Amino acid sequence: MTFKMTWALVAEHADEWTGDDFSQAAAVLERKVGAAVTASGMTPEAQEHWRATFLAPVRDLIPAAGKSAVEAGRDWTKAAGPLLVSLAPAA
Repeated sequence: MTFKMTWALVAEHADEWTGDDFSQAAAVLERKVGAAVTASGMTPEAQEHWRATFLAPVRDLIPAAGKSAVEAGRDWTKAAGPLLVSLAPAA
């Protein structure tokens, strides 16, 4: 099942990805948001905190809760701090 993932970093960046592999979606989110965090100018400690506090909890739910919702034909949205991620079945 093909789905679309969109995400936004408040006041920073928004992007999207379309595919059919929920683990790959989580990896894409990790890579793309991770790159934005790395380029942010935060200290390495702040970057690690950001990744653990905001990115990891959302990323880790994509292959489970996100997949379940999309396979049932529903949208799935999760926010953590300044990160908002949404999955939706592709039309």
